[in-house]
Amino acid sequence: MTAAAGFQFHARHYGGQPAAIRLIITGAVHGNETCGARALQRLMAQLDSGELVIRRGSLTLVPVANPLAYAKGEREGDRNLNRNLFPTADPQDFEDYAANWLCPLLAQHDVLLDVHSFSGAGEPFVMVGPRNNDGPLEPFRHEQQERALARRLGVRRFVDGWLRTYDAGVRRRIGNSSQLQTVLRYGMGTTEYMRSVGGYALTLECGQHTDPQAPEVAYRAILNTLAFLGMIDAPAPAPVAPGQMEALSMVAVYDKQHAGDRFSRAWASFDEVRQGEQIGRRADGTAVLAEFDGRILFPDAAAGANSEWYYLTRPNPAF
Repeated sequence: MTAAAGFQFHARHYGGQPAAIRLIITGAVHGNETCGARALQRLMAQLDSGELVIRRGSLTLVPVANPLAYAKGEREGDRNLNRNLFPTADPQDFEDYAANWLCPLLAQHDVLLDVHSFSGAGEPFVMVGPRNNDGPLEPFRHEQQERALARRLGVRRFVDGWLRTYDAGVRRRIGNSSQLQTVLRYGMGTTEYMRSVGGYALTLECGQHTDPQAPEVAYRAILNTLAFLGMIDAPAPAPVAPGQMEALSMVAVYDKQHAGDRFSRAWASFDEVRQGEQIGRRADGTAVLAEFDGRILFPDAAAGANSEWYYLTRPNPAF
């Protein structure tokens, strides 16, 4: 129990065969994103009753990764848990305590499925990591395994490029100042941390927060994951067919510079935009125009000043 707020962190373990794969599934990293918690509670009832059995490997379930935010019914407790996710010797807020509990737990596993939802209307999708690389930003060596799992979750949209896009946005704002590494740490969330300790990870976005189908999307994806990894006695799910999938790469992030900045209309994730199309207006009346043809992602009309406002993506035929 943390001294910060009196909430307990809770995980449930099943199987426990250390020689096989170790999977962790998290829900409610953001407290108003409840589909993962609901799907995992449903799964735990089946596992506890013996209706479903983990035959191979080790499974850890964390239905509520951020109990303070979950109790509040809000995205954050004190801050965004899915940013600047690192252990700290001097915790300053509730999410620091959560990170000190969650990060060592993640490091004990090979694979993470992190279940989320989003505020606007839109179709479910999965966010994947980088290509295999030895670069300084996000070195990685599990591209094939990660993308193979992504194709079997039951969604048809795939998005990559989060950390490199965030990195480019930071460098655009502050250049190569002495604050660069500190600010870049803010781009690290659950999946980035998992990759940093040698595993692979996916962020599943199950639809709009209150969509009644979102928990079902989450539950289906969880069962598909267990079957694909050979952890339960079930047929392996087929991958989404190439002709049915849409792969996109995040290219640019745009900040709300002033509280008075406004969108030109109610954008939803994956709405198409054309180069030169007006996306919004700054508080001083300056038009904000699309720099290229693509799709908008995570438009946040309620964003605060100096925070992420929206992203633009481009098709990625090489996914």
